[in-house]
Amino acid sequence: MSVRTAAAIAVVAGVVTTLLPFSATAASAAPATDDHAVLRTEMGAPVPSGPLTRGGATESFDLTVKNPTGKAVTYSPWMLLDPTGPSRLQKDDVVFKVEAVDAPATKSSIGQQDGEWQGTFFPASGEPGGDKGGFDIPANGKMTWKVTIGLGANYPTNDGDFSLSASSYNNSVAPGGADSHTFKVDPQVKTGELKTWFKQVGSGKDGQEQRAYLDLNYQATGDGTFGTALATSLSLSHPGEQEADFRVQALFDGRWQDLKAEDSRYELPQIPKGFGAADGVRTLPLRVSLGNHTKLTKKTTITMEAEVRHAVGNSSALKTGSVQFPLVPFAETVPTDTPSTTPSTAPSTVPPVQPAVATSTGNTHVTTTGTATTTTAATGSLANTGAGSSTGLYAGLAAALVVLGAAAAWLGRRRRGLSA
Repeated sequence: MSVRTAAAIAVVAGVVTTLLPFSATAASAAPATDDHAVLRTEMGAPVPSGPLTRGGATESFDLTVKNPTGKAVTYSPWMLLDPTGPSRLQKDDVVFKVEAVDAPATKSSIGQQDGEWQGTFFPASGEPGGDKGGFDIPANGKMTWKVTIGLGANYPTNDGDFSLSASSYNNSVAPGGADSHTFKVDPQVKTGELKTWFKQVGSGKDGQEQRAYLDLNYQATGDGTFGTALATSLSLSHPGEQEADFRVQALFDGRWQDLKAEDSRYELPQIPKGFGAADGVRTLPLRVSLGNHTKLTKKTTITMEAEVRHAVGNSSALKTGSVQFPLVPFAETVPTDTPSTTPSTAPSTVPPVQPAVATSTGNTHVTTTGTATTTTAATGSLANTGAGSSTGLYAGLAAALVVLGAAAAWLGRRRRGLSA
């Protein structure tokens, strides 16, 4: 069983957005009658056999549920689909229909709790998750249904084959007793993933504002593209309960723009539909500072979390991750230079250099782990703020002013001596 299937089994399915009206997980759901998790599911060979195509013909198979015990056991069907590829499935991406063969009249529905595609079926006289949401499999008996599966026309082009397993949301299927099928998808694709990661670029002081500069990077691998735009939201937190008054900006459309918080989350510009491997690494420069109303009084470690999701439809997170960086309140005095200690010259303070717009480092410094949790060292840079830029010019001007001051003093003494 794959990781995604295991994760799906740990939640209770929902119809539309909530397949079932209770929130217990499969592991903690109410046990079957007399604590008997004894049922076994068997899936017959799909007819016709062969791969599924987007918008093409469907396939059907018989699903038989057997009860080997001497007591009736309630079966609450739960069909778990585990796809390969980076896209979440929408409800209509997979065709799903269930008909009774040797069972009471049946209805079916599709849910997406926790972002997974999940199907269920239930007695036509009842409703999913209700008091009549299950089937009573008789003692030493069985029931059979015909299940039809196909691909919707919009099945993601960057998703490939998938497995479908027949379980139950009331724990009535015995451990190891859930049968499954793998369905091939045509054309075959090389499935990849969506990689996102933060890169700490550096920090700089602009007037009284101390800013942290970061890059948020995105990269898709494998065949196909995302069929929807991708949205990203940021949230920031810090130790303690003081108000931070964060100011978050992103560089897009050629300029730094403020991001407004809604429910303590900042929405970033969306990545347009069709993002794929051919687009390479997409970088969004960010900068963060503390506003005038902050109650923080000293340097504080800030945690910034990002959540990437489909902009429409199934909005469960595709990737989540975080990065930590320090911020200094605008009112805190931070030395920007150390006075010279050379005896032959007067102490001189170099004026602070205004930080330039943070530049994307693109592929040059990319280090990925396939998740948004990667935090790299501050190996990036701000444009034109290094020691070889205008700092040397200021130092040269300061030295020239010292020489000119000494010459003026000598001329003053010379003139007073002549007038005497």
